Amino acid sequence: MMLKRFIDLEDGATMVEMAIALTLLLTLTLGFVDFGYAFYQWNAATKAVQVGARLASISDPVASALANAAPIANPGAPVVAGAYGPFVCTYNNAGTGSCTNGGTFNAAAFSLIFRGDTANTNDDACPMPVNQRPGMCQFFPGLQRQNVVVTYAATGLGYQTRLGGPVPTISVSLQNVNFQFFFLGGLLGFGNITMPSMLSTVTGEDLKSTSP
Repeated sequence: MMLKRFIDLEDGATMVEMAIALTLLLTLTLGFVDFGYAFYQWNAATKAVQVGARLASISDPVASALANAAPIANPGAPVVAGAYGPFVCTYNNAGTGSCTNGGTFNAAAFSLIFRGDTANTNDDACPMPVNQRPGMCQFFPGLQRQNVVVTYAATGLGYQTRLGGPVPTISVSLQNVNFQFFFLGGLLGFGNITMPSMLSTVTGEDLKSTSP
């Protein structure tokens, strides 16, 4: 009789049901918050590469060799696609910058793209500019130098011996950037979701830091 009475007892059933429902409700609510924040990160990253590409188009090239990379044998002749480069410039995890195809790395030029007109420090610091142009890191907080890739390629633009130098196609992209989840990262293992690569491409202009 005691066992039967114990089995038939429903005391606390509501509390158990509430605990189950509340767990699911909180997970769903926090999931909406986290995915909303992930969408913000996506938009911020998109804006950052757009800003970076614009700054790269009006700044000294990160690949210093670009200035003399285009052919000069036939002044006035077009610079055909693939005539030089591509120069792919980035930092590694050890904090060393380099460019492919022998393009000497200009850390000051990279810094201008990464952090705008603020002090050219050789680290991931991202001070807020005062009456100055912001860089990529101000639009996407938490961005690190090794996440940024700047590419200069010949795509058939410009002509040989042009006074302003070659006219490259400049691409700025991000690599190895993970979404940051506050709740779902530890709860459901979402902490290692890599943000899909994004890219912004523009045509180079005067490629001088004194350009407007």
